[in-house]
Amino acid sequence: MKKLGLLILALTSLGLGSNTVVAQANTKYYTANPGIIRTKKTVVYYQNAAKTKKAATIKANHYAKIIKVVTVKGHAPLLKTNTGKYVTANKAFVAKTAGYQNPKKYYQVNYTQIKPYGKVGYTVKRNYEGIKTWKIMKRLGTANGYNKYNTATYYAVRSFQKKHHLKVTGNVDEKTWVKLGFPKSSWTSIDRYVAPLGAHAWNGRQDHIEAMIKQAYKYMGNPYLVGSSTSPAYGTDCSGLVMQALYAGGINPAPISSIHHAYPGNEWNSRNLWASKKFKHVAYSHKKRGDLVFYYQPGTHTIWHVALYLGKGKVIESWPPRIMVQPIKNGQRSNVAGIARVFN
Repeated sequence: MKKLGLLILALTSLGLGSNTVVAQANTKYYTANPGIIRTKKTVVYYQNAAKTKKAATIKANHYAKIIKVVTVKGHAPLLKTNTGKYVTANKAFVAKTAGYQNPKKYYQVNYTQIKPYGKVGYTVKRNYEGIKTWKIMKRLGTANGYNKYNTATYYAVRSFQKKHHLKVTGNVDEKTWVKLGFPKSSWTSIDRYVAPLGAHAWNGRQDHIEAMIKQAYKYMGNPYLVGSSTSPAYGTDCSGLVMQALYAGGINPAPISSIHHAYPGNEWNSRNLWASKKFKHVAYSHKKRGDLVFYYQPGTHTIWHVALYLGKGKVIESWPPRIMVQPIKNGQRSNVAGIARVFN
């Protein structure tokens, strides 16, 4: 402020008014609400606009939602955040941004609810998996511990359809589903579920990671169910769990999807996720919380499992018999193929 005063005095003596000088000086500051800002350097957050009470020191690459620009007499403009804290409006320290985002070559972060990719209300046929198949097999008494629409289920469905005067196909459509005693609404709700977004554009990388992990924890203790990826009311398999976690973080890995996960052959979406070039692959020694850990099957060396890294040598995963937290390596699966970073 002392330097600014000297500048005003000097320029006034040259015939420039003080208001003109202040206006020129303020071009270095935001005078209109920038919406969302990213810190370019370390900054101080204040509890009040007079800057007499410090709240925190924030490092570079922190994001914040701005409510308004505040000017207190004798002070440079400040930005009031949606948390009620104040930060400098100096453009050398904070930059206007559309929000947190991955580099363009990686999966982009969505800030509107991700839509289901695939047909909502699909007919269940032989070799399909997922929650619908699991429910059908349990209802017809053909459950065998592996929820794959097998030949026994196909013939059981045909018999059921014939008995109830339905078109005999051996496939379960909506009419057969309802006649089996399931709510009509569940025919589409099971398919339609996509985890709600857990982070905003003004949240940074760590918040997006925590949104993924929070969603994964909602499934804790639920059973391992092959080809399944829907709401926390049910179980999942390994890639089904990871897909819902990705959705919560704002990542849509389409055409890999929670709906298609139940289709024949899609239980191995861990392989499709591993093969995607839209994740950044990093060295095992550089793994961080929120990374995806991929495992290969001994002997075949094909990808057969994926888990979400929690840090400190732990992962959350769906592995028979349930969704649980385990060491990153254990006696059941320890052959790590590599690490994929979701947020960069």
